[in-house]
Parts: sequence; C-alpha cells; structure tokens
Amino acid sequence: MTTNLPVPREAVLIVNARSRRGAALFEQARRKIEAAGIRLIAAHPVTDPDLLDDTVRDAIRAGAPMVIVGGGDGSLSGVVDDVVGKDVVFAILPLGTANSFARTLGIPLDLDGAIETIATGKRRRVDLGMIDGDYFANAAAIGLSPMIGETVPHDLKKYAGRIGYLAWAVWCFARFRPFRVFVDDGEKTHRMWGSEVRILNGRFHGGVEMSEDACVESGEMMIQIVTGRNRWRLAWDWYARFFRIRRRDQTVSEFRGPQLKLDTRPHHRISIDGEVLARTPVTVRVAERAIDVVVPT
Repeated sequence: MTTNLPVPREAVLIVNARSRRGAALFEQARRKIEAAGIRLIAAHPVTDPDLLDDTVRDAIRAGAPMVIVGGGDGSLSGVVDDVVGKDVVFAILPLGTANSFARTLGIPLDLDGAIETIATGKRRRVDLGMIDGDYFANAAAIGLSPMIGETVPHDLKKYAGRIGYLAWAVWCFARFRPFRVFVDDGEKTHRMWGSEVRILNGRFHGGVEMSEDACVESGEMMIQIVTGRNRWRLAWDWYARFFRIRRRDQTVSEFRGPQLKLDTRPHHRISIDGEVLARTPVTVRVAERAIDVVVPT
C-alpha cells in the first residue's frame, strides 16, 4: 500500500561493514547519497554486527526521519524490530549475497540504482512476518538452509558470493535427511514428510523466486513445504525454481493464513532471513502494514 507522504530528505546511513560489499562500498554510498540530495545526519560503518541493532535504535531515538540500512537479508531482518511502531522510514541498500527482500520490493541490486530509488522513490507500507515474537522481513526456512547457515564459513560467503554459497549447499545436501512436518491452519493439522519448509512473507528466498503469490501486502503468511521423503525432490525443486520451469509447483504443498502453527519431528532449527534464530515448534503470524519502506516509483 503506497502512502501520500513524501520520502524524507534527511537520513542516517548505517552499513553492516561485515556484509559482502559493505566495507568496500560505505564511503562511495555516503558520497552518492548526499550527491542525490539526501542530507545525512550521520553515517556509521558498523564493523561488529552485534552493534547494528543499537546503532539503528540510537538513530531512531535521536529523531532520524529515515534510516538507510546497508547489508544483506540478515542485517535487514535483524533491525526491522526496531522500526516497527516508530515514526521512521526504512530504506535499503542491498549489499548482501542474496538480497531477497530488495528483490521482493523491486529495488535495484546495484548501488546506483538503490540510491536512485531512495532519492526518487515512494513510500510503501508493507507487512512483516513474525515467528513467535520475532519480526522478520522476507523468509524463514527449516531444513537445508539452517544447516548451511550454521556451518558456512563467513569468508566463503563474503568473497565467493552465491557461487561459494551454492558449493557449500551441495556439501550440506549430501548429509541432509527429510523429516516430519505438522501445520495447524486453525481448522485441522496437516501432517506430511518434507525436505524443506519455507515461511514466506515475500516472493524470494536465497535470491530465488519461491512463489509468485507470496506478497508483502497480502495480510497473510505462506508456509511452503517441499514434500516427500526423497531429498532429490528438494534438488529438483530448487533447480526448477532457479530456472523458472513451469512444473516447479508439483513438488510443494502450500498453506496460507494470518496465523499458522508449525512443528517438526525431530525438532528443527529455523533460519530467519539467513540467520539461525529459532527452533520448532513455533507460531507464524503476519504483522500487517508494519513498516514504511522506500520502493521505486
């Protein structure tokens, strides 16, 4: 839902300097944002990701009308909790590996395009996802993704990008096993075998479009399960989605609603926008129209 309010012309820039391109592009981003007509009240390259939350909170507490956060999906998801319920606009510089939230919002992935969006774009009120009490921006996953997220060497992800991430995913896939999944939609509990569970607020996960129907303005969350006990169904599903093959949805079951309960046997860790932060069982909710973001006109 777009609003008639203008995008602020003043902001605080906060960049996760540990993200894939954060340290290299911070100074360039600072100069180009100011050249585009946005006055920066302050600019912070954050070298310790644990301090990202505090830096965003301090900027909002000081009255910043807009915070521009540069980093990957994990960085963005980690700070959206601080933006909910505050009179502040959230703007994005996609500097990570997959940049799924930026893709969902239609924000260009190159630095110049993202800055042009901030300078000339519009405000849009979007939903966030919630897992128990934790807000997230784009997608969460159970199965292979948390296994990769917990074990992938940071330098491999930083310097080799998506290719390095894919190579590590193949290594993890060889050691992975399917599991039992239970989804309670409020009317009945659905039981099935699965090799991956995706909890979607937006269309993308891992930089790949997972659903044409998941939407940040739908007022619903989507749980998408790659079904069956054969883990090669998961490999086919990712292949089909990466190459946009028409029959890709034959491998999944989908459930939607404002609130869904999710469990697995055995209990599994949950990767939330790339960071392993929860464990089943959980309650999945939508936080409708939770934050204002800047998107292209």
